[in-house]
Amino acid sequence: MNINVKYRNIIYAFLMAFCMSFFISFILVSINSGYDQLFLSTWLKTWSQAFICAFFGAYFFPRVIQQIMRRINFVEKPLIIEEDFLVREEDNR
Repeated sequence: MNINVKYRNIIYAFLMAFCMSFFISFILVSINSGYDQLFLSTWLKTWSQAFICAFFGAYFFPRVIQQIMRRINFVEKPLIIEEDFLVREEDNR
């Protein structure tokens, strides 16, 4: 299947929203309502509402989070050699 790269983000958001809303709504309706004759209709209604919210979240949140992550300076403690082993330098507090 060949799809233009410009649709990558929208397809990714759709698939993430579909899977996450499907799974989470199923679990939450199962916990809150149990399995009775209204389970399927309750779950499908909840899932459709959750999917709409999840789609917009999956499309917009990664962009915002990536911008925040670019501003954070991550550091790693330097390696030190101690008795033929590489270990992370410990905090001396």
